[in-house]
Amino acid sequence: MVLGVLSLIFWSLVIVVTIKYVFFLLYADNKGEGGTLSLMALVQRAVGRSSLPIMILGIAGAALFYGDAMLTPALSVLSAVEGLKIATPAFEPYIAPLAVVILFALFSVQYRGTAAVSALFGPITSVWFLALAAAGAYHISLNPSVLAALNPAHGLWFLLEHGAIGFITLGAVFLAVTGAEALYADLGHFGRKPIQIAWLAFVFPALVINYFGQGALLLATPTALENPFFLLYPEWALYPMVALATAATVIASQAVITGAYSITQQAVQLGLLPRLEVRHTSDKLFGQIYIPRVNWVLLIGVLLLVGLFRTSSSLATAYGIAVTGTMVITALLAFVVLWKVWRWNPIAAGLLIAPFLLIDLTFLSANLAKVSDGGWVSLVVAGLLMTVMATWRRGSRLLAEKTRRLEVPLDALVRNLELKPPHRVPGTAVFLTHDPQSTPTALLHSLKHYHVLHENNVVLTVETADQPRVAEEDRVAIERVGDSFARVTVRYGYMETPHVPKALAIARQLGWQFDIMATSFFLSRRSLRPAAKSSMPRWQDRLFLGLARQANDASAYFRIPSERAVEVGMQVAI
Repeated sequence: MVLGVLSLIFWSLVIVVTIKYVFFLLYADNKGEGGTLSLMALVQRAVGRSSLPIMILGIAGAALFYGDAMLTPALSVLSAVEGLKIATPAFEPYIAPLAVVILFALFSVQYRGTAAVSALFGPITSVWFLALAAAGAYHISLNPSVLAALNPAHGLWFLLEHGAIGFITLGAVFLAVTGAEALYADLGHFGRKPIQIAWLAFVFPALVINYFGQGALLLATPTALENPFFLLYPEWALYPMVALATAATVIASQAVITGAYSITQQAVQLGLLPRLEVRHTSDKLFGQIYIPRVNWVLLIGVLLLVGLFRTSSSLATAYGIAVTGTMVITALLAFVVLWKVWRWNPIAAGLLIAPFLLIDLTFLSANLAKVSDGGWVSLVVAGLLMTVMATWRRGSRLLAEKTRRLEVPLDALVRNLELKPPHRVPGTAVFLTHDPQSTPTALLHSLKHYHVLHENNVVLTVETADQPRVAEEDRVAIERVGDSFARVTVRYGYMETPHVPKALAIARQLGWQFDIMATSFFLSRRSLRPAAKSSMPRWQDRLFLGLARQANDASAYFRIPSERAVEVGMQVAI
C-alpha cells in the first residue's frame, strides 16, 4: 500500500506539475501573465468576440481560486503548528489559537508589500527544502527498497486492487500537487525561467526525496502514520522544524494571497468587480500590490475556517475541490489556446489536453466524494463569488444601456454648440465617460445649469485592453471633434492601475497642450435606486446596489487630484 500511494504521489508531481504546468502552461501566458482570468482574456482576444462560455469558465476559475486563497493559509499554518503535538500532547489545546495569531500577523503586515519581507523568503525557503531533502535521504538510505515506487505499476495496481478506497485516496494524493495553480497565477511576479529552474533543480527533487523518505519510514515503522513528516526528524529537531515549517507555510500562503490580489485587479479591470482601492507597494516591481478590502475579507474567511475545522486533517477535506476545479477549467481554456492562439489542429490539441483533463477530472471526482465532509466550503465560496461577479457584470451592462438612452450623441451636440455657442470660460474641462460617442452626463448638466463652456473640452474614455499591459506609445489616442472638443481614449492593460494625469502628460507628445492647474475634471456620480420593473430579480438588484456603494471613488481610482475634480450627480433607476 505504501509503495502504491507513493507511486501515485510521484507520478502526479511529474504529470500534473512538471509536464502540465512547468513545461506547458507556463508558455500559455498572456504577455507574461498567468492565471485563469489572464487565460480567459487571451482566449477572448483570439476568438475575437465576447464568448459567454469562455466568460463563465473564467469567472468560475477565478471564484475557485479565491477559495484556494482562503484554504491554503488556514491548512498550511494549522498543519505546521500541529507538529507541536508530536513534541508533547500538552500543546494540543493551543494549536488552533496559535494558528490564529500567526494568520492574523500574516495578514496584518500585507500592507507593507511582499518586497518588504521578500529578503527573508529565499534563505528560509532554501533551508526548508534542504531540510526536507536531508531527512528524506537519511531514511531512504535505511530502506532503499522504497525506490521501487518509481515504477508507475505500483500506483496503477493500488488503484485496481483497492477499488473505491483507492479512488478516495486520490483525494489525499492530490494534496501533493495543490500549489501548481498558484504557481501559474504568480507567473507575472516571478517569470517563466526562474520558476522552471527553481522547480526542476531544487523544489521537485527535494519534495520527491522527502516523500520517499516518509515512505521508507512507514515501511519500517507503520505506527508513524500519525504524522510521518515530523517523525522523520529526531526529537531534538522537532521544535526547530515546527518553526521552520511555520515560516515556510507563511511564505506559501503569501504566494496565494498575492495571487488573490492579482486576480482581483484583473477582475476589476475586466468589469467583473466594482472599483477597489489598489495600493502599489513597490516602486521597482509593478506587480507588487495590496488591496485592503480583499486582504481583510480573506482574513475573516481564513479565521472562520480555522474556527470551524480546527485541525488540518478536517480542513484537508475542504481543500481539494477548489484547486481541482480550477485545474479542470485551466485545462479547458488551454485547449482553446492551443486551437485558436497557437493554431493547432483541434484534434491534435484535444489529444494533448485529454490526458491532463482526464487526470484533473479524476482528482476532481475523488474530491467531490468529500463534499459532505467539508468540501461544501469550496463550493459555497465559489458560488458566492460567481454570483457577485455575474451580478456586477449584468448590472453594469443594464446600467450602461439605461444611461446611454438618456445621453445625446456627442457629434450632434458639438454641431449645435458651434451654431449657438454658449458663454466661454478659460481653461480645459475633461469629462470622463464610458461611451465616447455619447455626451457625458456631467457635460449636459453643466450646460443645463451653468450655461457655460470651457475654451477646451475633452471627452475622456478609459478603456481596458485584453492584455496585461499597454505600451506607452499605444496609451493615448486623440481625435478632434470640432474646434473646441476632442475625444481622448486612454488604454490600460488589465494588470495596470489607471493614472489619468500621467496619461494626459503623454498626450502632450501628441500635440495637446494643457496645464493641469487650469484643468477641471468632471465626473458623473450616479445615485442608483431599484426600478419599479427591473430586468433583474429583486435580490440581485439589492446585491448590485450594495456592490455599487462599495465601489472606490472614481477620482481616487483614476488618480485625479481631488482639488481638480468636480462631481455631478444624477439618479438612475436600475
